[in-house]
Amino acid sequence: MQNLSCVFGMTAPCQLYLSLVMESQGPAILILLLSSKRFINSALSISHLISPISYLNTPSYLYTMRFDIITVLPDLLESPFAHSILQRAQKKGLAEIHVHNLRDYSNNKQKSVDDYQYGGGSGMVMSIEPFANCIEKLRSERNYDEIIFMTPDGKTLNQSMANELSDKKNVIILAGHYKGIDQRIRDIFVTREISIGDYVLSGGELPAAVLVDSIVRLLPGVLNDETSALSDSFQGELLDAPVYTRPADWQGHKVPDILLSGHEAAINEWRHEQALERTKNRRPDLLE
Repeated sequence: MQNLSCVFGMTAPCQLYLSLVMESQGPAILILLLSSKRFINSALSISHLISPISYLNTPSYLYTMRFDIITVLPDLLESPFAHSILQRAQKKGLAEIHVHNLRDYSNNKQKSVDDYQYGGGSGMVMSIEPFANCIEKLRSERNYDEIIFMTPDGKTLNQSMANELSDKKNVIILAGHYKGIDQRIRDIFVTREISIGDYVLSGGELPAAVLVDSIVRLLPGVLNDETSALSDSFQGELLDAPVYTRPADWQGHKVPDILLSGHEAAINEWRHEQALERTKNRRPDLLE
């Protein structure tokens, strides 16, 4: 599937999905999917044809993605990575998340990592040397595909970007603090700058956690349902359709009959129509 990724630009979840399709349905389905303008929607529309295949039976599709997060507040990142899907991904060996204390790479006795900014002005600026020392140490141990800086003036994170990054193997994430980081860090080391929205937080730790979560859940083998990540909002440029669970009737509020029909093709069509309608009403910009 790596060759397919190079030729067609597929991301990790799409590669895995095609692998599973080919294994159970043959190459004819592959041709059908590749000829579609909306690969994700086409894949989902035939997902009911595919026999369930356990990730445990397809070890060749599994790999480990490594994240190294450099921060001045490592304790702030303990909780996000110690629960739920991110915890399971690490226990399965599908994701490695390493948090590095920037102060450990400071050259002074005080272990300070910031200083006054040239030209005057309010706010302290994070120094270049601690970041450089940590990055260079990490790069001496392995190759990195990306060095990402979380910043409000970066490109806004979206599902397409998360899909793309899920193809990487080793990633460094820089979490800034205070007024910002010395511009030379961005000029020399950073390969990509990412924002999680048009607002400012106290530091880059929470945005780093958001980025890691958005990527890890896409890695093959992380989610129990192979197609779950492919049906999320923003996959295929649509928001997700409404979802329901038991009871079928709660105080007169009923689940749509179509979802109780057992007719998978009709259900998939209904979900697509609902997703399209929801996107038109809530995020028409996604359809432009």
